[in-house]
Amino acid sequence: MASSLLRVSRWLAVAIIVLMLLGIGGLWLTLKLQSWSNLSDLGERAGILEIDGLTFRDLNKNGELDPYEDRRVPIDERVDDLLRQMTLEEKAGVMFINFTSVSSDGELSEGLDFFDPTTLLLAPNSELLVAKHMNSFSLIATVDDPTAFASWQNALQKAAERTRLGIPVTLATDPRHGVATGGGIALPSGAFSKWPDPIGLAATRDAELVREFADIVRQEYRAVGLRLALHPSADLATEPRWARVAATFGEDAALSAELTAAYVRGLQGEKLDARGVAAMVKHFSGGGPQADGEDAHFEYGKEQVYPGDNFDYHLIPFEDGAFPAGAAQVMPYYGIPIGQTDEDVGFSFNRSIVTSLLREHYGFDGVICTDWGLISDNELLGIYTILPARAWGVEDLTPRERMLKLIDAGVDQFGGEQIPELLVELVRSGDVPEARLDESVRRILRDKFRLGLFDDPYVDAEAAQQVVGSDAFVAAGIEAQRRSLVLLKNRDGEGGSPLPLIGRPRLYIENIDPDVAAKFGELVATPEEADFAIIRTSAPYEPRNGLFESLVHAGALDFPEPEKRRLTEIAGKVPLILDIYLDRPAVFPEIAQSSAAVIGSFGANDEVLLDLIFGRFTPSGRLPFELPSSMQAVEAQFEDVPHDSRNPLYPFGYGLSFDIPKAG
Repeated sequence: MASSLLRVSRWLAVAIIVLMLLGIGGLWLTLKLQSWSNLSDLGERAGILEIDGLTFRDLNKNGELDPYEDRRVPIDERVDDLLRQMTLEEKAGVMFINFTSVSSDGELSEGLDFFDPTTLLLAPNSELLVAKHMNSFSLIATVDDPTAFASWQNALQKAAERTRLGIPVTLATDPRHGVATGGGIALPSGAFSKWPDPIGLAATRDAELVREFADIVRQEYRAVGLRLALHPSADLATEPRWARVAATFGEDAALSAELTAAYVRGLQGEKLDARGVAAMVKHFSGGGPQADGEDAHFEYGKEQVYPGDNFDYHLIPFEDGAFPAGAAQVMPYYGIPIGQTDEDVGFSFNRSIVTSLLREHYGFDGVICTDWGLISDNELLGIYTILPARAWGVEDLTPRERMLKLIDAGVDQFGGEQIPELLVELVRSGDVPEARLDESVRRILRDKFRLGLFDDPYVDAEAAQQVVGSDAFVAAGIEAQRRSLVLLKNRDGEGGSPLPLIGRPRLYIENIDPDVAAKFGELVATPEEADFAIIRTSAPYEPRNGLFESLVHAGALDFPEPEKRRLTEIAGKVPLILDIYLDRPAVFPEIAQSSAAVIGSFGANDEVLLDLIFGRFTPSGRLPFELPSSMQAVEAQFEDVPHDSRNPLYPFGYGLSFDIPKAG
């Protein structure tokens, strides 16, 4: 009987596997057939027109030079001419931006790639470009091979050129230059130069360094065809438990405003043109004061609260930073600003925020793009919901009603969505006048023209390899890593200053590359054998369930008792030099007390850290936020108020240094 059951179970397992393979194969074939159908709808590439000794692209293939094709014509006139030629479906497509897949072979990405699981989640290029008439895409693919990525970008632009009007694609990205990834919020750096998190740039207190960083980001992005940065974040980290602290410039509004302005100017220049990358500053009117520090990606974190009546403080990085610097685009956040407007709905749904405050009060006439996924759920293959729509305050509305409310609020573009057919339906039903679409499409097209995409959207794929991750850019990133490190303690139990270390001491290490550490000392297996212990750790967080939640660092900031006890026991055996990666503030008074030296880092490689410990440079970073002394102090803070932790372990702006001993 048992053997019969075993045989049945084996056959059942085989049948399930076969059915799964057939299902995947069927999906692959369906997508391929759809891709071939989409691509067959494309026309010819644009011809070249020669006029007055100049060459122009005949994007609509009519054999004439239209105003929108003529770079000598003022941009507003080019936009108006193109807008007159667009169908309703083409206008609707412009108002959506979503992820699309990227191929590794330099060709269009169509259908399933069994070596790339992201193709299960992301639409093929042609579905969005041809079937949906979309021409703004955000990317999550890691750029490991700049030449292949740039080649794919060129292939995508060639396909866009073959659409009826030849409207070029704008490629956007979240930050991707960090040594670390900021608790899962930023993208891996891949081949790009590696820098501290924005919170680490704030620790340098150097606006010129931030501008240099953003200028290098501009050059590396442009080399592979990325032309829209979904950053910087002008949010304020006034709530230390918030998961996105690493992406900010800290809790101080004046410092954030100064660095936000420098960042925008580094990306865009003094005036956005074909040499620049457009900045989408986020998240208006200031993310950060999240109730209990929870994140607004999730329903339990949808409320932004202002117990200190400090709403206006969170506007300062925009009004003194992003707007004077000429930020091209703005993204509102997910959360609900509780009690701040005439209705408690999420920022993008809130007409008081988008139209009354941003458009009318500040006079902002750039693109306003929603954060991702406010209308429809994020689903895997239309079966599994990865994240529900973040329609906070309007959860009971249908997708159609949510879109209407967003349009009425005044947004221009729907982030993380690909349903232009719903917008077309709203216009055809008379619920939305086509002239309302014209307002938003005009702003989006204007940036495409300013970026020079209509004149030449292509990049030199071979040259990309020399620009991305160049020796000069890598060296600049390492110098920024050095300058971001904050020395918090340098005092052993006998009153001496252990740093900088000298000679080649015996080292016990954790979370450090042994090959790197061996350059500085003799490695031993236990703390008891060592002269010093050097341990790298990270700010604590509470692991959460869920595919996306598991990537987000949220919750309590204090170390669990077993880890606290373990570190203090090591410190009792050997002088402990502790580095804490502060993607959020940490609570560690007992560990700090027992350690001989403590360093706060915000994204720095092992060699940079050891260079500091061994006195290869003088530490100069200063804390961009307070480090609280207890969780009770954290819980007593107002979410919207900076510098209000009672008796912080280390205050805002704190940072030590030391003299480097002279040789001989």
